[in-house]
Amino acid sequence: MATTYDLRHFIDGTWVTGEGPLLVDVNPSRPGDIVGRGPGASAADVDRAFAGARAALDGWRRTPARARAAVLLRAADIIHANREEWGRELAREEGKTLVEAIGETGHAANILRFHAQEVERQSGGLFESPSPGERILVIRRPVGVIGAITPFNFPISIPAWKLAPALVWGNTVVWKPATFVPLLAMRFAQALEQAGLPQGVLNLVNGDAGVGEAIVSHPDVDAVTFTGSTKVGRIIAAQLAARGIPFQGELGGKNAALVLADADLDVAVEQVAVGAFRAAGQKCTATSRVIVHEAVADEFLRRLAIRTERMVVGDAQDEGVEVGPVVDARARDRVAAALVRARTTARAVVDAGPYSSGELAEGYFIPPSIFELNEADPGELWTEELFGPVIGVRRVSSTAEGIALVNDSEYGLSTAVFTTGLAEALSAIEDIRVGVVHVNSASAGADLHVPFGGSGASALGPKEQGGAAREFYTETATVYLRG
Repeated sequence: MATTYDLRHFIDGTWVTGEGPLLVDVNPSRPGDIVGRGPGASAADVDRAFAGARAALDGWRRTPARARAAVLLRAADIIHANREEWGRELAREEGKTLVEAIGETGHAANILRFHAQEVERQSGGLFESPSPGERILVIRRPVGVIGAITPFNFPISIPAWKLAPALVWGNTVVWKPATFVPLLAMRFAQALEQAGLPQGVLNLVNGDAGVGEAIVSHPDVDAVTFTGSTKVGRIIAAQLAARGIPFQGELGGKNAALVLADADLDVAVEQVAVGAFRAAGQKCTATSRVIVHEAVADEFLRRLAIRTERMVVGDAQDEGVEVGPVVDARARDRVAAALVRARTTARAVVDAGPYSSGELAEGYFIPPSIFELNEADPGELWTEELFGPVIGVRRVSSTAEGIALVNDSEYGLSTAVFTTGLAEALSAIEDIRVGVVHVNSASAGADLHVPFGGSGASALGPKEQGGAAREFYTETATVYLRG
């Protein structure tokens, strides 16, 4: 029997049992397997978390940056040492395949290391003054108490890329992870605790949407960072704007892959399949729209169909599985209903239909699917973020038409362009209105040392990751210094 863990909260340096509604953590590959169980956080728990964060702020911000960074480096070593075990727990808890889960856990350690080193770089500036005997300095200081709300789909790496810069720049944090991944959140907090993070600097409160609402509305929050849906992000942003509180939102995506007439089809097929179907399509950067030049469309779709039908779907913890489940029954049913509607208007390229028996029917699995859309009415596979392993395809007759269709979305997060022509690549880079452009690689992917974020409905506020992270977690002060 697999272990069922007691779900707890890390508040003001102590692991405590919550006072809120029961939280049950289910394995989406095998819903009868309960990963964890315990009371979620209550409003009073959130109050105690903020009290601890506020009390710890002055001491933590005055701690030398190198000493703060040393905590992150020790935590990175702990995560790296446990990456196999915690990766298996991630696969069990969230449904990401084992290879991806172990890779993500190791990546979280690398994110901590990057930000530990980044704080050693230049953080301010010296300017000449028009007044004699004076210098002008620009310094950076922490914002204060950060509220962090993170999603289920990257349960350790997204917390790492939010919390690492927040902590290393001297902020304290009250953090709510998604309800689906409390165990990995506990593991991340344990690593920081074992690394010597002082009492109250990080506070973990697991629970439902009410916990997130309590963080956003709390009088002691100085800024909020959020990754999740555009709808929820805009609600949070409006609430915070009314109070003058900074917000950073990494929101939805409806990402396109543009396959041009001169594309290397072997590369395009593999990268589209990887971008669309890994993590069961549950990435904000996942490929869900494919735009293909009519000159190569038939051959491209033939090859993509073969690759898709060969995808190994199964329990995320099993070796060799390429596509695991979506996160819960509601997500499965929502995507399945969209596929039912698509069958009435679109041409099925790959459509295995719902699983009717066996373990795949019992778990929250959606077979990888491809539909060529009706040009007159492309429907929700073209416009809505389904967060599942589904591709909608349209054909074009020119590069310009293809770029126009890439831009035919309220979202603007990521795009993949497949071409062997320099002119076409440069046109795409110049004219596609998204935050991340991949040329001849999958739309799903982001490196830790460069800015990440989108435009339009995909983002609000400053970019994440890389050196850009400090823009949200610090504020500048201009100092006129005269002897």
